Amino acid sequence: MSDTTVKGVVSRAKGEPLELVDIVIPEPGPNDVIVRIQACGVCHTDLAYRDGGINDEYPFLLGHEAAGIVETVGERVKHVAEGDFVVLNWRAVCGECRACKKGEPKYCFDTHNASKSMTLADGTELSPALGIGAFAEKTLVHEGQCTKVDDKADPAVAGLLGCGVMAGMGAAMNTGEIQRGESVAVIGCGGVGIAAIAGAKLAGAAKIIAVDVDPAKLEWAKDFGATDVIDSKANDPVEGIKALTGGFGADVVVDAVGIPETYKQAFYARDLAGRVVLVGVPTPEMTLELPFLDFFSRGGALKSSWYGDCLPERDFPMLVDLHLDGRLPLDKFVTERIGIDGVEDAFAAMKAGKVLRSVVEL
Repeated sequence: MSDTTVKGVVSRAKGEPLELVDIVIPEPGPNDVIVRIQACGVCHTDLAYRDGGINDEYPFLLGHEAAGIVETVGERVKHVAEGDFVVLNWRAVCGECRACKKGEPKYCFDTHNASKSMTLADGTELSPALGIGAFAEKTLVHEGQCTKVDDKADPAVAGLLGCGVMAGMGAAMNTGEIQRGESVAVIGCGGVGIAAIAGAKLAGAAKIIAVDVDPAKLEWAKDFGATDVIDSKANDPVEGIKALTGGFGADVVVDAVGIPETYKQAFYARDLAGRVVLVGVPTPEMTLELPFLDFFSRGGALKSSWYGDCLPERDFPMLVDLHLDGRLPLDKFVTERIGIDGVEDAFAAMKAGKVLRSVVEL
């Protein structure tokens, strides 16, 4: 086959407006596939790429939280076949690194990406967001970045598992290891925090406490399973969480914000030997200072959660099946459906806290 030209959303320089331009997709390498994108969520990570918060390897082909149909496969591809409905993921584990060989593939150090680069029409190589680049009619990825799921699922819904929803649900279920009957608090009720609340409910938590400064987000939290809410603009969240848990603190506290202030709140709002899970992403200049004795005296576990400690081949099909069975309301995360020319406006809505997810449909 020859190279394919499609439309895609590109960020050429830090902070500059996005452009919808022609991009060129080469024929797949032996283990690569071309996926026709049906839907792609607008994630904060894409905004971070545009604004230089990830690296400076411009131009970027944005978008990564996507679902679509496998259209063309390389000669050695065995993992998926043409026509498969897949959710894209950025953890295509290698199976060979020391993490994989230790039985911890969720920490894989050598995840796979496509063997060739997509380009602008003039030949300039593009850096695909998280190795995917899915604000485009089609994209080129490694076969391991494709996870086949039930094709009865709405692509706009299923694709959200590719990043934010999986990050939050996994932080609760995989990293936090929430057990039936436990108490959980989630600090920060944006898309990831709301997903953590949904994950806590799915795991069987008896009490789920949502904490945020925005009353509208606290209403969202109730809709996804929060049993109690705390407006931290008006109330001390640590004291509020303790008051709702018999004075002890929660068994698991998820920090979905990722700043020192909220992490300290999470640390002191957990019960003795409770678990703190950090899923909000700090920036490089942030530092954390806590009394060393408090680390020693409280026990428990302090964990960070990267992509919800997920294994896409295990987690994506399971969560899609639960959704199709009516036990997981993934569809409620989709606040609006937009065209591929609406990403810039979606960034503004996201920064203003007006949406859980805007989803580009193609």
